[in-house]
Amino acid sequence: MDKGVCEIFEVGPRDGLQNEAREIPVAEKIALVDLLSRAGFSRIEVASFVSPKWVPQMAGSADVLAGIKRADGVRYAALTPNMHGYEDAVAAKADEIAIFASASEGFSQKNINASIEEAFERFAPILEEARHVDIPVRGYVSCVIKCPYDGVIAPAKVAEVADRLFSMGCYEVSLGDTIGAGTPDSIAKMLLAVRDVVPVGRLAGHFHDTNGRAIDNIDASLSMGVRVFDAAVGGLGGCPFAPGAAGNVATETVNAHLTALGYKTGLDQALIEEAATMAQQMRNG
Repeated sequence: MDKGVCEIFEVGPRDGLQNEAREIPVAEKIALVDLLSRAGFSRIEVASFVSPKWVPQMAGSADVLAGIKRADGVRYAALTPNMHGYEDAVAAKADEIAIFASASEGFSQKNINASIEEAFERFAPILEEARHVDIPVRGYVSCVIKCPYDGVIAPAKVAEVADRLFSMGCYEVSLGDTIGAGTPDSIAKMLLAVRDVVPVGRLAGHFHDTNGRAIDNIDASLSMGVRVFDAAVGGLGGCPFAPGAAGNVATETVNAHLTALGYKTGLDQALIEEAATMAQQMRNG
């Protein structure tokens, strides 16, 4: 049964690798991105222009963007926390950029050393500049269900942050269950609130599999109309500022699940599984 199209946004080379203890060589990161480029993704997040002092694993981001074989029809994305990071990402020829806010004050302070309000002050010039040069900007919202510092997050707060990102010009807002605390019920309640202010076609789900509920939460999101999901090949990931959070839901698992449900993803499962093996080897050294 054909249920239409779902897209998987591959975040393994950035969100997946950023928390690995082993210092992964740029050449290995490039090889992973090149393999993923052949698998059929439209968007791959490959770099992060944050301070190497805070996230050492992302120190070679410009070299990664310079070294990959860019495939036709694929946008290579980079995370940018501030104007300096944005300028570095543009210089490195990122095809799109991402900015990241939090629905939690505690996590915002730990993650970017700024309040939610201060974060938006940083975002404004980035979006203004990106608009002038026609670079797409994606917005992330962290801790949409629960925060390791502030506890349970109200759906209305998530909606408020998502609304601001979308109103500022983000073409899509990715809703992150950063510590994997979500359940189908809590995800549905959150999405009901967010859908009131951001069109569901402009939303993505970003689920960590800490409690083994990521696939259930994807199913809940599908029932609410979401058709884009972030995933990391090999289940890589976690967050340096969210202690105990497991990796992102594995791309190979999500693709197999969506395909079994009747959705078209346009991805090559065999190549994704090959990339998952490569990612695990990178993790283990």
